[in-house]
Amino acid sequence: MTTELASPVLPIDLAAIQAARERLRGSIYYSPCPHSQLLSSLTGQQIYLKLENLQMTGSFKERGALNRIATLTPEQASRGVIAASAGNHAQGVAYHATARGIRALIVMPLATPLVKVTATKNFGAEVILHGANYDEACEEATRLAAEQNLTFIHPFDDPNVMAGQGTIGLELLEQIPNLEAVVVPIGGGGLIGGIACAIKESNPAIRVIGVQTARLPSMVAAHAEHHPSTIASATTIADGIAVRRAGDITFPVVERYVDEIVTVEEDEIASAILVLLEREKTLAEGAGATALAALLNRKTSLSGRALPAHTAVLVCGGNIDVTLLSRIIERGLVKDGRLVRLRVHLPDYPGALHRLTGILAEHRANIVETSYDRAYHNVNLGDTAIDITMETRGPDHIAELIAALVVAGYAHERIL
Repeated sequence: MTTELASPVLPIDLAAIQAARERLRGSIYYSPCPHSQLLSSLTGQQIYLKLENLQMTGSFKERGALNRIATLTPEQASRGVIAASAGNHAQGVAYHATARGIRALIVMPLATPLVKVTATKNFGAEVILHGANYDEACEEATRLAAEQNLTFIHPFDDPNVMAGQGTIGLELLEQIPNLEAVVVPIGGGGLIGGIACAIKESNPAIRVIGVQTARLPSMVAAHAEHHPSTIASATTIADGIAVRRAGDITFPVVERYVDEIVTVEEDEIASAILVLLEREKTLAEGAGATALAALLNRKTSLSGRALPAHTAVLVCGGNIDVTLLSRIIERGLVKDGRLVRLRVHLPDYPGALHRLTGILAEHRANIVETSYDRAYHNVNLGDTAIDITMETRGPDHIAELIAALVVAGYAHERIL
């Protein structure tokens, strides 16, 4: 990433980040950064999880929001603030503005998860749902800011916001004395820009690696073209970093300090969410799990090192909709072979189901759900098809069950 061309004057520096830390002191949680022995063994690194999902609003976003709010003039504060956000920035602005008696108006896309809309309202903001995506919500927020004379607080493309996020970098340097690499999710570039500036200006030898969802690689596109450009819209479970255009202010900072940017797929993000939940007892949203997803799937240059690097991994948010979480868990169990659905054809007479369930019980499969069908799936007259969803111990256990059905003479198929 680093270029040898003449470097532009950047919008932030280490002094700005240190000043932000003093403004935030006492109002922002000094989030823990524990070492994970399990994730270290899975990734081949020495992994430390920076748990920003434990902030009051469930995300790192309140650092930048508060630093921007703290720099308002008394006259600006009296008029109020406005922001556009899919949820995390909204909550940060709502919480810290309301705590200081400042009116907060938030414009959120129509598809924003209910948990984030409700939380934003509970933190004291007025919420307007508008637009199919962040860009349309941002346009409306900009219009309302001019109409109502409110101060617009950008979620990432603002020097004060970026400096606030950079305070995480200062904490990492204190928490991991032998720090060698930091892996950070990227949306518009505010988080990684701030952290990279703090890290590189303190110790240039530490590698800073960014991770985007492959569905919306806006910073990757900006780097390829040497300037931000708008890419096509797409849906992603990493909605917190679903940004179509890298920031004009953040891009030069990322270009100067970030060593590498990689992308991860949706299934890889979902798997990382499940690993964090099941193995680390840590709840992460899609954006919050992208950094770990990159390491679990060996996407970064760190995987080629002879010795494991002491690597900080940002778990940047935990505001995930519970219905999405339930689907991620279920799909993860299917992928791991711990949940399987088989369609079995059997004669439609008394005792046929009893015989089938006896075979499944003998092989210790736990039936979760069943569904009969006599009219579809090419079922012969006098027969029935039954879909059986079962909890299993893994792929070997599934193979054992299928072998038992073959021996018993049952026609069957696995439903994927």
